[in-house]
Amino acid sequence: MKRHTTAALLALGIAAAIATPAASADIRLMTGPQGGVWVPLGGQLKDLWEKAIPGLNVLSLPGAGIANVRGVEEGKAHVGFGNSISTVDALAGREPFTKPHKNVCNIATLYPQYYQLVVRSDANINSVADLKGRGVTTQQRGNTGELITKQLLQVHGLTYNDVKMSFVSYTDSVSQMQDGHAHAFGLGTAIPAGSVMDLAAARDIKLLDLSGSLAGMKKLNPGYTLVTVPGKTYPKNDKDVQVIGYATHLVAACNLPEDTVYTMTKVIAQNIPQLALLNKAMTKLTPKEMAEDIGVPFHKGAARFYKEAGINVATN
Repeated sequence: MKRHTTAALLALGIAAAIATPAASADIRLMTGPQGGVWVPLGGQLKDLWEKAIPGLNVLSLPGAGIANVRGVEEGKAHVGFGNSISTVDALAGREPFTKPHKNVCNIATLYPQYYQLVVRSDANINSVADLKGRGVTTQQRGNTGELITKQLLQVHGLTYNDVKMSFVSYTDSVSQMQDGHAHAFGLGTAIPAGSVMDLAAARDIKLLDLSGSLAGMKKLNPGYTLVTVPGKTYPKNDKDVQVIGYATHLVAACNLPEDTVYTMTKVIAQNIPQLALLNKAMTKLTPKEMAEDIGVPFHKGAARFYKEAGINVATN
């Protein structure tokens, strides 16, 4: 009886503490663009959280890394997927954010992200500098992948005006690469990316090695790292390729009830095998890795879970 009473009070606490535009949802979860891994992961988290907290309703919404952080800060969402580099920029108020974000707290680091610059094998593009005057497609504005594309061009002395840019969905980017309207496709996501696999099934493609861009990228954001896309990740790409890396994590409004976020964090840790079915990069995820310091203070509810696991983290 005590367990059911606690769960009921927790669900009521959520409803009381959060002002939502739609009465049908207690929690708004912002995921990602169609075709990316955040959408199915968000659906899985919705199911797991609703089962763990009777009476809780989670409304899963499309989003993007930068837009999700803004949404949480502005009260349009309560939880969202984020990318370490852009979330750190949000807290500091650096572009593309216009002010420091003070209501965004970390829940858990989930897995590494890979910024992949895919080019058609017949396009004669061997470096970022070769993109000048060519067709480049990337995610819609407000997506972390779009920001990285802009910064990568900047590091190589280019702007959007120097290329033929298109800001569209993963699906539309694949179509543009297939029909020749685009020669390069920049995206930030997990590997293997379903959209790149779809493209590789229709056209020969290759990944550009971005190791020479890291120094310049780190000057723009010290959170960038190099990660390796292993050979054979994509058809006819047999060699390891180094690309720009960062981390995907979950953020929550800092004023979300502590008990709620504690339960959410615990549920993630208890269901790693199930979540890893959607993203193999999460297969070996542990509470220690979830609690990795990426420069974003943790929500007090998440910190309570990590403390129980023997891990101390910084809170807001």
